[in-house]
Amino acid sequence: MTRHQPDYEATIDHGTSQFSPVPKRVMDGSEPGDTLPAAVLSGAPTDLQARNVRIYRPTKAATQSGTWHQHHWRMDWDILQRGHRWENPLMGWQSSADSMQGTNLKFKSKEDAIAFAQKQGYEYFVQEPNERRFVPKSYANNFVHEPKKLRHIKTK
Repeated sequence: MTRHQPDYEATIDHGTSQFSPVPKRVMDGSEPGDTLPAAVLSGAPTDLQARNVRIYRPTKAATQSGTWHQHHWRMDWDILQRGHRWENPLMGWQSSADSMQGTNLKFKSKEDAIAFAQKQGYEYFVQEPNERRFVPKSYANNFVHEPKKLRHIKTK
């Protein structure tokens, strides 16, 4: 039984992803150090190890929930090339053969997510959250007089 090896000569498909599907490195156990990386011991397919992951903090919900579920970090996998998606003929929905497309992992901190990605041998990038800008406002400013040209409103 032969294992499917990733195609390292694959062209970058910018139509589905702005990141390269070609990894910079794939761990095989020959790395320097006295411990064996988890990627070698896990038994996960090389295709999974060769994918890029994104580490990010979810944005605040638009509802009145406040900052609920905003204090953790997530990691998800970059989508595969266009060949793994098709249109379902019955309903017209998009289908995919990518089992990792809807998968994400939750971490308590950014450092935990980075440590996990490094231990598994994933190529990763960190998407820093946008900081909220507060503009001081006052209700009294609605009634402040602003001198302008006098307007005549005719009713007849």
